[in-house]
Amino acid sequence: MIRLPLLDHWPAERFPDPAEALSEPSGLLAFGGDLSVQRLRAAYAQGIFPWFNEGEPILWWSPDPRCVFPTASLCRPNRSLRRLLARCDWHVTVNRDFLGVMHACAAPRDGQPGTWISAEMVDAYAALHAGSHAHSVEVWHGDRLVGGIYGVMSGRLFSGESMFSRESGGSKVALLALARLLHDWQCPLLDAQVSNPHLLSLGAQEIPRTTFLTALHTLAAQPLNPSLWRDVAPMAARDLA
Repeated sequence: MIRLPLLDHWPAERFPDPAEALSEPSGLLAFGGDLSVQRLRAAYAQGIFPWFNEGEPILWWSPDPRCVFPTASLCRPNRSLRRLLARCDWHVTVNRDFLGVMHACAAPRDGQPGTWISAEMVDAYAALHAGSHAHSVEVWHGDRLVGGIYGVMSGRLFSGESMFSRESGGSKVALLALARLLHDWQCPLLDAQVSNPHLLSLGAQEIPRTTFLTALHTLAAQPLNPSLWRDVAPMAARDLA
């Protein structure tokens, strides 16, 4: 019988060694605890993240392999994306509507009743955002939010949590803008956590968990000045081409 560690009485900064995670389902490491800012920051700094459905206990994961985007390659748009950028009149902002991005990511898609982004998760990541630990990139068509992405910063590594499109290409533009910023700030990896065909089609790579954790250990120890996020001016999407 498999026994998972219960974190209810563990210190917020302590987690099991990711090497102890289950192979099936890939990366399930522990359950319980809470979604406090202290615990979430400690989790991401150790390559661990929460992922669970509403009504379930909090489940903590560290998958193997890990899905990542190298920002150097991601920040170069392909031909089809350049064509989209050239003809659109969208603009891009940073941290203008963090909650709007989270709620859009949580909205039902393709006939599904909803996503794993519950009200509890929204509150938890809003608290991270208030402390300048979580950030969003928004894509606008006029005053309508048409795409976006949000995630958590650990030193110089950004862990993407979710992205959305309300118009075709909206999430791709948000991802491109984020990659450009991260690359300019000498942040070489964007963590996409768990791979799927869509992420792989966008250029994500699967790497061994040990390789990811080694990179994370180095990058998490390199603090990024929070003012960089505050000082990003709105940009025209076509300027990303």
